[in-house]
Amino acid sequence: MVSDELQKIEGKMQASVSGLRKELATLRTGRATPALVEHIRVDYSGVPTPLNQIAGISVPEASLLIIQPWDKGSIREIEKAILKSDLGFNPTNDGNVIRISIPPLSEERRQELIRVVRKRIEERKVTVRNLRHEVMNDLKAMEKDKEISGDEHKRALAQLQKLTDAHITEIDQTGRDKEKELLEA
Repeated sequence: MVSDELQKIEGKMQASVSGLRKELATLRTGRATPALVEHIRVDYSGVPTPLNQIAGISVPEASLLIIQPWDKGSIREIEKAILKSDLGFNPTNDGNVIRISIPPLSEERRQELIRVVRKRIEERKVTVRNLRHEVMNDLKAMEKDKEISGDEHKRALAQLQKLTDAHITEIDQTGRDKEKELLEA
């Protein structure tokens, strides 16, 4: 019963770390990557659709993205959606593909992005700590209801703390990697 609870919470903590990685991948560095634009929602036939579901996104050069819509009629809507996004890109299209040149980051923008990274890291740490707190309360209730012994409770708390520490360390490392990437770009 305790191991099931710990496995369940480990999955949730890991999902939080994975979500952070995906979130940070959408932050712009000086290099082009499909993750920068694939989440943008395009009004396709009246339905907001993620860009990666209606177009192919490729990176032929380090500072260039090419978006090739599968339906050429959607090229204007894709261009509008990119312009409306807060990414600050200026797309150009030749009727077949959309090209986005990724300008180098200014020092001011780098510092702004680093602040965003740190904020998101802290939010994920709080999420992991809240998950730990939930399980701690569940374990306390299990001990109170005599479902587990005091020793089992202490062992479970120690395991829970190890899981929490491991995931917080992973979150910190992900943040350090992203900051390093932003400073190098």
